[in-house]
Amino acid sequence: MDTTDRPAARVPAPRLPHSPAGLALACHPGPVAAVTVLVTALAVSSGPGGGRWALVAAAVLTGQLSVGWCNDAFDARRDAAAGRPGKPVARGAVSRGAAWSAAFTALVSCVGLSLACGASAGTAHLAGVAAAWAYNLKLKETVLSWLPYAVGFGSLPCLVTLSLPGSPWPAWWAVAAGALLGVAAHLGDVLPDIEADLRAGIRGLPQRLGPARTRLLLPLPPAAATAVLVLAPPGAPGGTGAVVLTGVALLTVVATVAHSGRRPVRTWRKAALAGTVVVASADVTLLLARGTEIT
Repeated sequence: MDTTDRPAARVPAPRLPHSPAGLALACHPGPVAAVTVLVTALAVSSGPGGGRWALVAAAVLTGQLSVGWCNDAFDARRDAAAGRPGKPVARGAVSRGAAWSAAFTALVSCVGLSLACGASAGTAHLAGVAAAWAYNLKLKETVLSWLPYAVGFGSLPCLVTLSLPGSPWPAWWAVAAGALLGVAAHLGDVLPDIEADLRAGIRGLPQRLGPARTRLLLPLPPAAATAVLVLAPPGAPGGTGAVVLTGVALLTVVATVAHSGRRPVRTWRKAALAGTVVVASADVTLLLARGTEIT
Protein backbone atom coordinates (compact mmCIF):
# COMPACT_ATOMS: atom_id res chain seq x y z
CA MET A 1 0.00 0.00 0.00
CA ASP A 2 1.26 3.46 -0.82
CA THR A 3 1.83 5.72 2.17
CA THR A 4 -0.77 8.17 0.89
CA ASP A 5 -3.42 5.47 1.36
CA ARG A 6 -2.79 5.05 5.06
CA PRO A 7 -5.23 6.62 7.48
CA ALA A 8 -3.88 9.72 9.08
CA ALA A 9 -2.66 9.14 12.62
CA ARG A 10 -3.83 11.46 15.37
CA VAL A 11 -1.19 14.06 16.02
CA PRO A 12 -0.96 14.86 19.72
CA ALA A 13 -1.18 18.50 20.68
CA PRO A 14 2.28 19.96 21.33
CA ARG A 15 3.25 20.15 24.97
CA LEU A 16 3.82 23.62 26.31
CA PRO A 17 6.25 24.65 29.03
CA HIS A 18 4.71 24.90 32.50
CA SER A 19 3.95 28.49 33.40
CA PRO A 20 1.63 30.61 35.55
CA ALA A 21 -0.02 31.69 32.30
CA GLY A 22 -0.98 28.07 31.66
CA LEU A 23 -2.84 27.92 34.98
CA ALA A 24 -4.54 31.23 34.23
CA LEU A 25 -5.71 30.01 30.83
CA ALA A 26 -6.96 26.72 32.29
CA CYS A 27 -9.63 28.50 34.33
CA HIS A 28 -11.63 29.45 31.18
CA PRO A 29 -10.90 33.17 31.64
CA GLY A 30 -13.48 34.42 29.13
CA PRO A 31 -16.56 32.91 30.81
CA VAL A 32 -15.10 33.63 34.27
CA ALA A 33 -14.72 37.32 33.46
CA ALA A 34 -18.10 37.59 31.71
CA VAL A 35 -20.10 36.01 34.55
CA THR A 36 -18.22 37.95 37.24
CA VAL A 37 -18.71 41.30 35.51
CA LEU A 38 -22.39 40.59 34.81
CA VAL A 39 -23.23 39.62 38.40
CA THR A 40 -21.20 42.52 39.82
CA ALA A 41 -23.07 44.93 37.55
CA LEU A 42 -26.37 43.40 38.67
CA ALA A 43 -25.33 43.84 42.32
CA VAL A 44 -24.45 47.50 41.67
CA SER A 45 -27.76 48.15 39.92
CA SER A 46 -29.82 46.41 42.62
CA GLY A 47 -28.95 48.66 45.53
CA PRO A 48 -26.29 50.50 47.57
CA GLY A 49 -23.33 48.99 49.35
CA GLY A 50 -19.81 49.09 47.93
CA GLY A 51 -18.62 46.46 50.38
CA ARG A 52 -21.48 44.17 49.37
CA TRP A 53 -20.62 44.58 45.70
CA ALA A 54 -17.00 43.61 46.40
CA LEU A 55 -18.04 40.51 48.36
CA VAL A 56 -20.47 39.42 45.65
CA ALA A 57 -17.82 39.93 42.97
CA ALA A 58 -15.20 37.99 44.94
CA ALA A 59 -17.62 35.13 45.68
CA VAL A 60 -18.62 34.80 42.04
CA LEU A 61 -15.03 35.10 40.81
CA THR A 62 -13.70 32.36 43.09
CA GLY A 63 -16.66 30.12 42.33
CA GLN A 64 -16.17 30.47 38.60
CA LEU A 65 -12.42 29.91 38.92
CA SER A 66 -13.03 26.69 40.85
CA VAL A 67 -15.44 25.44 38.19
CA GLY A 68 -13.08 26.26 35.32
CA TRP A 69 -10.03 24.59 36.87
CA CYS A 70 -12.12 21.57 37.89
CA ASN A 71 -13.34 21.21 34.31
CA ASP A 72 -9.88 21.23 32.72
CA ALA A 73 -8.33 19.01 35.40
CA PHE A 74 -11.07 16.38 35.24
CA ASP A 75 -11.18 16.30 31.42
CA ALA A 76 -7.41 16.47 30.85
CA ARG A 77 -6.95 12.91 29.58
CA ARG A 78 -10.03 13.11 27.37
CA ASP A 79 -8.93 16.48 25.95
CA ALA A 80 -5.42 15.18 25.30
CA ALA A 81 -6.74 12.10 23.49
CA ALA A 82 -8.91 14.35 21.30
CA GLY A 83 -6.01 16.72 20.62
CA ARG A 84 -8.13 19.71 21.57
CA PRO A 85 -6.41 23.08 21.31
CA GLY A 86 -6.85 25.70 23.98
CA LYS A 87 -6.64 23.19 26.84
CA PRO A 88 -3.51 24.05 28.88
CA VAL A 89 -3.72 21.03 31.22
CA ALA A 90 -4.11 18.58 28.35
CA ARG A 91 -1.24 20.23 26.46
CA GLY A 92 1.10 20.10 29.47
CA ALA A 93 1.21 23.85 30.16
CA VAL A 94 0.13 23.09 33.73
CA SER A 95 -0.10 19.80 35.62
CA ARG A 96 -3.39 18.18 36.61
CA GLY A 97 -2.26 18.34 40.22
CA ALA A 98 -1.72 22.09 40.03
CA ALA A 99 -5.12 22.58 38.40
CA TRP A 100 -6.86 20.45 41.07
CA SER A 101 -5.04 22.34 43.84
CA ALA A 102 -6.12 25.65 42.35
CA ALA A 103 -9.70 24.41 41.96
CA PHE A 104 -10.01 23.33 45.60
CA THR A 105 -8.27 26.47 46.87
CA ALA A 106 -10.71 28.62 44.91
CA LEU A 107 -13.63 26.50 46.13
CA VAL A 108 -12.66 26.93 49.80
CA SER A 109 -12.31 30.67 49.23
CA CYS A 110 -15.69 30.71 47.51
CA VAL A 111 -17.36 29.08 50.52
CA GLY A 112 -16.03 31.72 52.91
CA LEU A 113 -16.76 34.67 50.62
CA SER A 114 -20.25 33.42 49.73
CA LEU A 115 -21.25 32.98 53.38
CA ALA A 116 -19.80 36.43 54.13
CA CYS A 117 -22.56 37.77 51.84
CA GLY A 118 -25.09 36.29 54.27
CA ALA A 119 -26.18 32.77 55.16
CA SER A 120 -29.07 32.68 52.67
CA ALA A 121 -27.11 34.37 49.89
CA GLY A 122 -24.13 32.11 50.44
CA THR A 123 -26.22 28.96 50.49
CA ALA A 124 -27.96 29.91 47.25
CA HIS A 125 -24.68 30.70 45.49
CA LEU A 126 -22.95 27.56 46.75
CA ALA A 127 -25.87 25.48 45.46
CA GLY A 128 -25.14 26.90 42.00
CA VAL A 129 -21.40 26.22 42.32
CA ALA A 130 -22.12 22.67 43.50
CA ALA A 131 -24.34 22.16 40.46
CA ALA A 132 -21.51 23.30 38.18
CA TRP A 133 -19.08 20.87 39.82
CA ALA A 134 -21.67 18.10 39.43
CA TYR A 135 -21.84 18.95 35.72
CA ASN A 136 -18.08 18.65 35.37
CA LEU A 137 -17.84 15.38 37.25
CA LYS A 138 -20.87 13.51 35.90
CA LEU A 139 -23.99 15.32 34.69
CA LYS A 140 -22.40 16.55 31.45
CA GLU A 141 -22.64 12.92 30.26
CA THR A 142 -26.38 12.62 30.94
CA VAL A 143 -29.64 13.92 29.52
CA LEU A 144 -29.74 16.31 32.52
CA SER A 145 -26.66 18.19 31.30
CA TRP A 146 -28.72 21.39 30.99
CA LEU A 147 -29.86 21.35 34.62
CA PRO A 148 -26.61 22.51 36.31
CA TYR A 149 -26.49 25.52 33.97
CA ALA A 150 -30.09 26.39 34.80
CA VAL A 151 -29.44 26.05 38.54
CA GLY A 152 -26.12 27.88 38.38
CA PHE A 153 -27.34 30.89 36.41
CA GLY A 154 -30.64 30.95 38.27
CA SER A 155 -28.81 31.14 41.60
CA LEU A 156 -26.98 34.35 40.66
CA PRO A 157 -29.94 36.74 41.13
CA CYS A 158 -30.52 34.97 44.46
CA LEU A 159 -26.97 35.80 45.56
CA VAL A 160 -27.47 39.44 44.58
CA THR A 161 -30.81 40.08 46.33
CA LEU A 162 -30.25 37.89 49.40
CA SER A 163 -27.06 39.86 50.09
CA LEU A 164 -29.16 43.05 50.46
CA PRO A 165 -30.28 44.26 53.91
CA GLY A 166 -33.21 42.13 55.02
CA SER A 167 -32.22 39.32 52.62
CA PRO A 168 -35.17 39.70 50.23
CA TRP A 169 -35.85 36.89 47.77
CA PRO A 170 -35.49 37.75 44.10
CA ALA A 171 -38.51 38.11 41.85
CA TRP A 172 -39.39 34.81 40.19
CA TRP A 173 -38.93 36.28 36.74
CA ALA A 174 -35.31 37.24 37.45
CA VAL A 175 -34.52 33.66 38.50
CA ALA A 176 -36.42 32.24 35.52
CA ALA A 177 -34.59 34.54 33.08
CA GLY A 178 -31.24 33.58 34.61
CA ALA A 179 -32.06 29.87 34.30
CA LEU A 180 -33.12 30.25 30.66
CA LEU A 181 -29.92 32.12 29.83
CA GLY A 182 -28.01 29.31 31.53
CA VAL A 183 -29.64 26.73 29.27
CA ALA A 184 -28.75 28.88 26.24
CA ALA A 185 -25.15 29.13 27.48
CA HIS A 186 -24.99 25.34 27.74
CA LEU A 187 -26.29 24.78 24.22
CA GLY A 188 -24.01 27.41 22.73
CA ASP A 189 -20.94 26.19 24.64
CA VAL A 190 -21.38 22.54 23.66
CA LEU A 191 -22.50 23.06 20.06
CA PRO A 192 -19.03 23.36 18.44
CA ASP A 193 -17.79 20.17 20.14
CA ILE A 194 -20.78 17.84 19.74
CA GLU A 195 -19.17 15.48 17.23
CA ALA A 196 -15.92 15.23 19.22
CA ASP A 197 -17.90 14.69 22.42
CA LEU A 198 -19.85 11.84 20.85
CA ARG A 199 -16.60 10.16 19.83
CA ALA A 200 -15.44 10.49 23.44
CA GLY A 201 -18.65 8.92 24.75
CA ILE A 202 -20.19 12.11 26.18
CA ARG A 203 -23.94 12.02 25.69
CA GLY A 204 -25.44 15.10 27.29
CA LEU A 205 -28.66 16.61 25.98
CA PRO A 206 -27.07 18.55 23.06
CA GLN A 207 -25.06 15.51 22.00
CA ARG A 208 -28.21 13.37 21.99
CA LEU A 209 -30.04 15.99 19.94
CA GLY A 210 -27.18 16.36 17.46
CA PRO A 211 -25.76 19.55 15.92
CA ALA A 212 -28.74 20.36 13.66
CA ARG A 213 -31.42 20.09 16.34
CA THR A 214 -29.23 21.85 18.91
CA ARG A 215 -28.83 24.79 16.52
CA LEU A 216 -32.59 24.80 16.04
CA LEU A 217 -33.19 24.82 19.80
CA LEU A 218 -30.50 27.37 20.66
CA PRO A 219 -32.48 30.59 19.95
CA LEU A 220 -35.50 29.54 22.00
CA PRO A 221 -34.25 29.87 25.63
CA PRO A 222 -32.95 33.45 25.21
CA ALA A 223 -36.14 34.39 23.37
CA ALA A 224 -38.17 32.98 26.25
CA ALA A 225 -35.98 34.92 28.68
CA THR A 226 -36.75 38.11 26.77
CA ALA A 227 -40.48 37.46 27.02
CA VAL A 228 -40.16 36.88 30.76
CA LEU A 229 -38.11 40.04 31.33
CA VAL A 230 -40.48 42.22 29.27
CA LEU A 231 -43.86 40.82 30.27
CA ALA A 232 -43.51 39.40 33.79
CA PRO A 233 -42.44 42.42 35.91
CA PRO A 234 -45.31 44.54 37.30
CA GLY A 235 -46.71 47.20 34.98
CA ALA A 236 -47.37 47.20 31.28
CA PRO A 237 -44.27 46.90 29.09
CA GLY A 238 -43.13 50.24 27.73
CA GLY A 239 -42.46 51.09 24.14
CA THR A 240 -38.84 50.00 24.42
CA GLY A 241 -39.88 46.62 25.83
CA ALA A 242 -42.39 46.10 23.03
CA VAL A 243 -39.76 46.95 20.42
CA VAL A 244 -37.22 44.58 21.99
CA LEU A 245 -39.77 41.77 22.22
CA THR A 246 -40.80 42.24 18.58
CA GLY A 247 -37.20 42.28 17.41
CA VAL A 248 -36.38 39.15 19.37
CA ALA A 249 -39.41 37.36 17.94
CA LEU A 250 -38.26 38.20 14.42
CA LEU A 251 -34.71 37.03 15.10
CA THR A 252 -36.05 33.78 16.55
CA VAL A 253 -38.14 33.17 13.44
CA VAL A 254 -35.10 33.86 11.24
CA ALA A 255 -33.01 31.43 13.28
CA THR A 256 -35.69 28.74 13.05
CA VAL A 257 -36.08 29.16 9.29
CA ALA A 258 -32.31 29.19 8.78
CA HIS A 259 -32.00 25.77 10.41
CA SER A 260 -35.20 24.19 9.18
CA GLY A 261 -33.66 22.51 6.13
CA ARG A 262 -31.57 19.39 6.18
CA ARG A 263 -28.53 21.33 5.04
CA PRO A 264 -28.92 24.97 6.03
CA VAL A 265 -26.78 27.47 4.16
CA ARG A 266 -23.57 28.15 6.08
CA THR A 267 -24.04 31.94 5.92
CA TRP A 268 -27.55 31.70 7.37
CA ARG A 269 -26.27 29.31 10.02
CA LYS A 270 -23.70 31.85 11.19
CA ALA A 271 -26.24 34.67 11.03
CA ALA A 272 -28.68 32.70 13.19
CA LEU A 273 -26.00 31.98 15.78
CA ALA A 274 -25.01 35.65 15.80
CA GLY A 275 -28.67 36.55 16.26
CA THR A 276 -28.83 34.31 19.33
CA VAL A 277 -25.86 36.18 20.82
CA VAL A 278 -27.64 39.49 20.12
CA VAL A 279 -30.79 38.26 21.87
CA ALA A 280 -28.81 37.05 24.90
CA SER A 281 -27.07 40.44 25.08
CA ALA A 282 -30.45 42.19 25.00
CA ASP A 283 -31.62 39.94 27.84
CA VAL A 284 -28.60 40.87 29.95
CA THR A 285 -29.28 44.55 29.29
CA LEU A 286 -32.93 44.17 30.30
CA LEU A 287 -31.96 42.35 33.48
CA LEU A 288 -29.46 45.05 34.44
CA ALA A 289 -31.99 47.79 33.67
CA ARG A 290 -34.44 46.16 36.10
CA GLY A 291 -31.83 45.77 38.82
CA THR A 292 -33.80 47.66 41.47
CA GLU A 293 -36.97 45.70 40.61
CA ILE A 294 -35.62 42.16 41.05
CA THR A 295 -36.47 41.96 44.77
